[in-house]
Amino acid sequence: MQDVKSLIPHREPFLFVDRIEKADENEIIGYKKYSQDEFFFKGHFPEYPVVPGVILVESMAQCGGAGVSMSGLLKDALFFLATVDKVKLRNQVRPNDEIKMVVQNIRVSKIAIKQAGKAYVNEILCAEAEWLCMVGDKKNLTGRL
Repeated sequence: MQDVKSLIPHREPFLFVDRIEKADENEIIGYKKYSQDEFFFKGHFPEYPVVPGVILVESMAQCGGAGVSMSGLLKDALFFLATVDKVKLRNQVRPNDEIKMVVQNIRVSKIAIKQAGKAYVNEILCAEAEWLCMVGDKKNLTGRL
């Protein structure tokens, strides 16, 4: 199993993928366990902590980027979230829950990645979304994309 930090540039406290179980040209499966010490639980919400929906979407997008890197579909690339569509937050994710993320590659090219993902806790669907990431070459980044 490859270290996620070798696949994407994110680092704590904004790294939301613990491991990738599967990564091929069609599908990526990864996991994240949100510890009770996550920074966002202090304010969302102290009396009833819940993982924010935007963090769930970011987790799925990071999983998708790590999987594309791991599969070898794109090398030496950075992925920048450009659009998020069809977000549905269906169930709460609480401290110490582990999500299983299942990401489908809809389209992967040298300039953009379109993916769709679902996040589950104990086989219960908690979140789903589609997103588009712009691709940048990490060796030749100058300015904005």
